[in-house]
Amino acid sequence: MRNQQATKLIFEMSRPGRRAHHLPSLPESAEAISELLPADVLADEPPPLPEVAEGDVVRHFVNLSTLNMSVDTHFYPLGSCTMKYNPKRNERMASLAGIGDVHPLQRDGTVGGVLQMMYELQDMLGEISGLPGVSLQPAAGAHGELTALLVAAAYFNERGESQRTVVLTADSAHGTNPASAQMAGFSTKAVKSNADGLVDLEDLKSKLNDETAVFMLTNPNTLGLFDSQVGEIADLVHEAGGLIYLDGANMNAILGIARPGDFGADLMHFNPHKTFSGPHGGGGPGAGPICVRDFLADYLPGPVVVRDGDGYRCQAPSKSIGRVRSFFGNVGVLVRAYIYIRTYGKEGLRKVSEDAVLGANYLLSKVRHILDVPHGDRCMHEFVASAKRLKKDKHLTAMDIAKRLLDYGFHAPTVYFPLVVEEAVMVEPTETESKETLDAFAQALFRITEESGDLIDEAPHSTKISRPDDVAAARKPILKWSEGE
Repeated sequence: MRNQQATKLIFEMSRPGRRAHHLPSLPESAEAISELLPADVLADEPPPLPEVAEGDVVRHFVNLSTLNMSVDTHFYPLGSCTMKYNPKRNERMASLAGIGDVHPLQRDGTVGGVLQMMYELQDMLGEISGLPGVSLQPAAGAHGELTALLVAAAYFNERGESQRTVVLTADSAHGTNPASAQMAGFSTKAVKSNADGLVDLEDLKSKLNDETAVFMLTNPNTLGLFDSQVGEIADLVHEAGGLIYLDGANMNAILGIARPGDFGADLMHFNPHKTFSGPHGGGGPGAGPICVRDFLADYLPGPVVVRDGDGYRCQAPSKSIGRVRSFFGNVGVLVRAYIYIRTYGKEGLRKVSEDAVLGANYLLSKVRHILDVPHGDRCMHEFVASAKRLKKDKHLTAMDIAKRLLDYGFHAPTVYFPLVVEEAVMVEPTETESKETLDAFAQALFRITEESGDLIDEAPHSTKISRPDDVAAARKPILKWSEGE
């Protein structure tokens, strides 16, 4: 714990009889009370809630909130997660009564505006991706991956190709890729990266056969590189009878510039919170719409929204894999994506990606003399640097850099991912950060490399809780589980 005044628990602030609001007294007679409250409530003791004044409650939780970093308070260069500013206009629109007060069990005819919004969003995502079949139902990016793979499994099952049980994933892929494949009932094999950080075509060829169902490809990949071989990759997989799944985590780098459907993808998901600026983190909710080629659209989970004369209604596709989420999915997040897309329009979305790529390359040019960047002289929306040389020369690790950056007022980049780069420092500035912010971040990195001793070893110094003993934790024996213990 830091040498600061400790924040009391709200229960420690409790004083008997203190209230934020005084409720009218209940009737004294047991008969009158029993008419107001169910018997099971009356049988229990009142919950041990803290007794505090309104001012105490407000100050307590506001002070707690200041202990956290957020996109509203700090620069968040979190590579692969696209933590960019969330426009408050989108929040206001999503909370309008006609959207926020709609009940998911209302009849289609009473929610025409929301259904129209969902229909138009389906259409826009289909156009942006180049894949016309769209379901908005999945609840997050990883859920979208799983759903798309279930669609692929249903497709192959109907074709009588039950031998297609293997999903290939790139060795630099997000960890959700192999996890989603396993959950969908497939086994997985990793395809190696070549010296340039792209897919090793020879390794891919050696693993393609009639057991291949899907190759899960992230493009741009997690090293921040666009794989220029993608056309050849798609041809190889399609010739083997498989499908290409595009992990859409990095779509914010190519909006309006390249469409996955045009470069060979058959299925993909979007992360609206990353690509189209909805809230990200904090436990959700999220959304993970999927887009597929027309021959896969009949297998999508329902409901999807369709035009019906002058109105809209919901229906399940003819060969649907069934629901993967209650009701229509997390509509509030989808509303924010819809507003973001409508606000920017076609040319605006392209500018978003161009600015994201420009910012990343500018920061790469500032950082290259501080940290090694093993792959690529240029990048897309993010780049992966390495603290390997600093670890050898100055005993300065990626984790040291991450912890010390907190003292400079910056959230840390992603570290130690992807696994193909030793001492990885993965940086994504997003399109919403200014040149001055990027300059300040690069300067902070430079200063950290000039520091040593307790400044580094005990960082962060400005937070309520300091660093755990990472070395001791790493050396602690691993307890093995044995049956019966």
